[in-house]
Amino acid sequence: MATFIIIIHILASLFLIAVVLLQSGKGAEMGAAFGGSSQTLFGSRGAATFLNKLTTVAAVIFMLTSLALTMVTTKTTSVIKQSAPIEQQKALPQLPQQPIQQPQQMPQKPTGK
Repeated sequence: MATFIIIIHILASLFLIAVVLLQSGKGAEMGAAFGGSSQTLFGSRGAATFLNKLTTVAAVIFMLTSLALTMVTTKTTSVIKQSAPIEQQKALPQLPQQPIQQPQQMPQKPTGK
């Protein structure tokens, strides 16, 4: 499943790069070079072109595959579930422990009273 989403994600990203590079800039018209373009609030291009719509579709597919990859790759089991149960841990052989040595006490000096 993750491999399929990665392939779609790579194709969408390459397609998005190509569509963005194919578009011309807002000031690319000949009249804009001499200051004769009329700028409106949303630009002088009017309705969205076919390349703009392709860019939007490619961007949406790219974002959806990014989210899908995030959800698919982060669904792992918990570390707690992966650890051995307590019964199995008790059944493991115990290593011999060294006896704990008590520190030797220093002889106390008699108090002269």
